[in-house]
Amino acid sequence: MLELNSNLPPMAAPPTLPRQQIRYARILDAAAGFARKGLDSVSLSEVSAKANVPLGTLYRYFPSPTHLMLGLYRKQLGELQVGSWPETRGSRLPSLAGVVMEIFHMRLMQPAVEQCLSQGVYTKDKDTTLLLREIDVLAEQAVTVASGDAAKSRVLLLTVAGLVQAVRCRRLSLFEAEEDLKKACSLLTRC
Repeated sequence: MLELNSNLPPMAAPPTLPRQQIRYARILDAAAGFARKGLDSVSLSEVSAKANVPLGTLYRYFPSPTHLMLGLYRKQLGELQVGSWPETRGSRLPSLAGVVMEIFHMRLMQPAVEQCLSQGVYTKDKDTTLLLREIDVLAEQAVTVASGDAAKSRVLLLTVAGLVQAVRCRRLSLFEAEEDLKKACSLLTRC
């Protein structure tokens, strides 16, 4: 889907050993908090400290903030793929709140990803708009599968868009937006 420009240092392949996978996941989890504020707020040394991993380990996997943000977004895109969600207790369907919350967090960090893409780190023949459309399609598919209803899916995705704007404009805290999103999921599952 996405190819890095050859003038950037290559990223290492994701780890295969369990201990390394735990560190890799901690790096990506720590990076998610910085990504919400934009690419310029991503400091590899701060991510390393927050993830409690040596800076050299972080650089081995992600030689630049751009690599880190795109690695995080790839992980989230992979999680968004329909069929990759864990089943909820007693049901084969994914948790609606879990799917919608993941999409919400992806949307919060999307400006950082768009910034990476606009800096020319991808090959010139790749269209950023196509990537963003693909994300929209994946989001709608995942929410529709989880909710079982295309109309509910559209309402929840519009709710996500509004809450993302409220967080970015600082009208709501991240915590308040997450709570509102959980309530919206709960209300729509009762209908």
